[in-house]
Amino acid sequence: MENKEIKLELKNISKHFKGVYANKNVNINLYKGEILSILGENGSGKTTLMNILSGIYTPDEGEVYINGKIAEIHSPRDAFEYGIGMVHQHFKLVDTFSAIENIILGLKEKVSLKDAYDKANGIAERYGFKIDLKKKIHNMSVSEKQTVEIIKVLYRNVDILILDEPTAVLTPQEIEKLFNVIRKMREDNKSIIIITHKLNEVMSISDRVSILRKGEYIGTLNTNETNERELTNYMVGNKVDLRLERLRQGATSPTLEIRHLNVKKDDGTTAIKDLNFFLRGGQILGVAGIAGCGQKELCEAIVGLRSYKGNITHFGKSIVGYSADQIKEIGIRMSFIPEDRLGLGLAPNLSIVDNLLLKSYNKKKGIFVDRKSARIETMELIKRYNVKAESIDAPVKNLSGGNIQKILVGREIGTDPNVIITAYPVRGLDINSAYMIYDILNEEKAKNTAILFIGEDLDVLLTFCDKIMVLCEGENMGIVHTKETNKEEIGLMMTGARNLLKLYPERKIGFASDSLIKEDEVNE
Repeated sequence: MENKEIKLELKNISKHFKGVYANKNVNINLYKGEILSILGENGSGKTTLMNILSGIYTPDEGEVYINGKIAEIHSPRDAFEYGIGMVHQHFKLVDTFSAIENIILGLKEKVSLKDAYDKANGIAERYGFKIDLKKKIHNMSVSEKQTVEIIKVLYRNVDILILDEPTAVLTPQEIEKLFNVIRKMREDNKSIIIITHKLNEVMSISDRVSILRKGEYIGTLNTNETNERELTNYMVGNKVDLRLERLRQGATSPTLEIRHLNVKKDDGTTAIKDLNFFLRGGQILGVAGIAGCGQKELCEAIVGLRSYKGNITHFGKSIVGYSADQIKEIGIRMSFIPEDRLGLGLAPNLSIVDNLLLKSYNKKKGIFVDRKSARIETMELIKRYNVKAESIDAPVKNLSGGNIQKILVGREIGTDPNVIITAYPVRGLDINSAYMIYDILNEEKAKNTAILFIGEDLDVLLTFCDKIMVLCEGENMGIVHTKETNKEEIGLMMTGARNLLKLYPERKIGFASDSLIKEDEVNE
């Protein structure tokens, strides 16, 4: 790479917010026709740095050079003028517009739809995208939306492309297609920057890796001269144990049984269709599926936050129609770690102490609460989970994403649950925080707690869980033992191309009745 032409240089870039540095004297370069990964823990400054490049922020100190010349980037439009485009993790698309309307939205020059179609179709053909440009965004899958975002920036003739967590919600097959597109872009001498937490993807796709730690630049390594362990050590600053283990634990009879569950989305369409499964104590049942295939609604139905049709029993007792408060009142110890940490999980404007009190608050006991005990519990939680906070009275919204998740998990685990429902508990967390969450869940599994684990990283699901239930458009494609499957099979099930329930109807895969389960499965 040393003889290649430098396309982009960041020189002594610093950015601070209220006196706290998000980036401090960062120096990184990007070659023409290379794929560079940016690695770092939560709060290391990766997104801030990319937001500077894409024109959302301006640096407080330092310069950006494009093709050896200083670039003045004060807006996303300026970034496009310099050939820089960013595809954000949360897509910036208008749902009611078609793909082509989103692609040309915001262009300075007027363009006919025919010319726009011709140019966009040419880009799609060049890179192997399959997309209906007339299709409305709200009717698209996640991968289709991502395709629109990529075509949108390529339409503006960018030659520096930034991708923020591009594989977070894709199937293995979709990830491989995306990587092939990225490699083809590299062949076209485009320069690509990827932000990702998935080290296996870094090793697979990138030419070099630049590491940030606590806002500062640590160094850049050639991918073919390093490994996952070394990269992790650079990110964290010390050696980290990367072993993710599936705890061997004898499972109990079903703690929670779900029969013929049907759940609606907020707009009245079907989220979950005739779903049957059970959760055993001492087992972790993973749930795989493309984003939006009913995971959120499934969790909310089980914990009593969303109405449904069907039957849910807890140790044989039906909890149909019970609200979350009623479930708690009858002594069922069910904990919920939702995907939406600061919306559904915690009250962002309340202090850490008050958020812990929310779990134990009982309306029937009136307005008086035991704040002294709550403060002691909060201090113990902060110590146990190594939460970084200025004070236990600080609003939760002031904490970093990783620390917010530790507060939420600590509060839910602290109630000694026998059922845990968790959705994407490590999403966006750095490697240290993520492995702490895995350890906590394994500790609960050892106590014979039944755990439903909705995840997006198939490597984690296969290594960490005992079984995986695969959803496709709200339907169960089957439940598989993790030791008897692989990513390719799960990927096919996620897209509906492989449905084990239809392939092997006699096996009753995923049905909730104990009478349909082989005796040896109880202690697997």
